Amino acid sequence: MEKPTDVIKRSNFWANLFKTPTEKEDLETVLKSMPPFKKLSTKYIQLLTKIVHNRVYTANEYIFYEGDPGVALYIVLDGEVNIFQKNDDKKINDLVTLSRGDFFGELALIDGDVRSASAIAAKDSTIAVIFKPDLDQFIEQHPKRGIKILSGIAAIIATRLRTVNRDYMDIVNKINN
Repeated sequence: MEKPTDVIKRSNFWANLFKTPTEKEDLETVLKSMPPFKKLSTKYIQLLTKIVHNRVYTANEYIFYEGDPGVALYIVLDGEVNIFQKNDDKKINDLVTLSRGDFFGELALIDGDVRSASAIAAKDSTIAVIFKPDLDQFIEQHPKRGIKILSGIAAIIATRLRTVNRDYMDIVNKINN
């Protein structure tokens, strides 16, 4: 028979209610290291932790599918996540493997469009999730901090776009040579 504490450890609902101080400090550390949040003071990082939802995924469990509505930013606290797309022939093209401190889904915080790729837990993983409506409310309540967050997200998007442009030109140059 399961002990009640075993049930609590596996339940996202109860785990969120009974976060230990260590887990909370760990989340704050990860948030402070991320470009969208690194310019925020500890006070606002602590406020952000209140809108974060923890999710636990088992190995090979989908976090979201390509084409799903984009509703949140995901932060890997523990484990690994694979991001991939399927081409027209249904062949899987791996894009990246993410681990602790990495994040994905940031475009959803800007445009709320559908997911451009799928995400699956490569290993058992703990993921912190910030939903767009929660972040929008945080930004409304703290507009100066919201500008810092949105500037950080824009910087990430710009960096990723520059990387894609460089990679594209490398491919074009290889084909033309």
